[in-house]
Amino acid sequence: MTTGKINVSVENIFPLIKKFLYSDHEIFLRELISNGTDATLKLKHLTSIGEAKVEYGTPIIEVKIDKEGKKIHIIDQGLGMTADEVEKYINQVAFSGAEEFLDKYKDSAKDSGIIGHFGLGFYSAFMVAEKVEIITKSYKDEPAAHWTCDGSPEFTLEPADKTTRGTEIILHVAEDSLEFLEEFKISGLLNKYNKFMPIPIKFGTKKEKIEQKKGEFVESEDKENTFTEVEVDNIINNPNPAWTKQPTELSDADYKDFYREMYPMQFEEPLFHIHLNVD
Repeated sequence: MTTGKINVSVENIFPLIKKFLYSDHEIFLRELISNGTDATLKLKHLTSIGEAKVEYGTPIIEVKIDKEGKKIHIIDQGLGMTADEVEKYINQVAFSGAEEFLDKYKDSAKDSGIIGHFGLGFYSAFMVAEKVEIITKSYKDEPAAHWTCDGSPEFTLEPADKTTRGTEIILHVAEDSLEFLEEFKISGLLNKYNKFMPIPIKFGTKKEKIEQKKGEFVESEDKENTFTEVEVDNIINNPNPAWTKQPTELSDADYKDFYREMYPMQFEEPLFHIHLNVD
């Protein structure tokens, strides 16, 4: 196990202060989701040019709340980090992972959609957390790493038993930020900041009815179509909004759905109804 102090020098502390000296602590989720998106888009790019010899698959970002344990989990299936990369991008807060990546792949990555600055944005987690953990495994064939810090310059870095590619960030929520353990609060923030992020974001599950056509089940004597309720991932964003498509690809239903996404309040049920009786 490695222990040490995070290297925050005078020349690199000012970007942190400038970017995160806000009274509004809710930006932490936006930043951590952006980091997970970056990690996923970077992996997509590396697999597309043949540098990452792994299957990209259909990755998602998942947000989970452990209200009893006072924890928030943000999990991605992106390129992950090695222990050396954790040391470089997290402990030595003088680098911008995205800038370095784009500099190396500036020609081929120009249109890859990579945003954000992993490392700097990550520290917004301490706005709401008294302790933060990172459990990460790189797409490279190297052991997983587990980083822990309580908000002081002290940290620990040790091997982890994670076997799947990607990164899990665990926020141990501070007593003055317990509001962020409420589902409605996190759901609201995800819809506010991440509605159109390019990677699907899962927040819990939901029930959906699936139609079973006549004759699908021999044992059924019902001649009418029936519906079965199943539990599916609750994907809170639209990774492929209307503006990413050609007009010829859009139907009237697509335009209506887009309007509903942009102005959801207009489609909510009123809290009460007024009935007028006219004689």
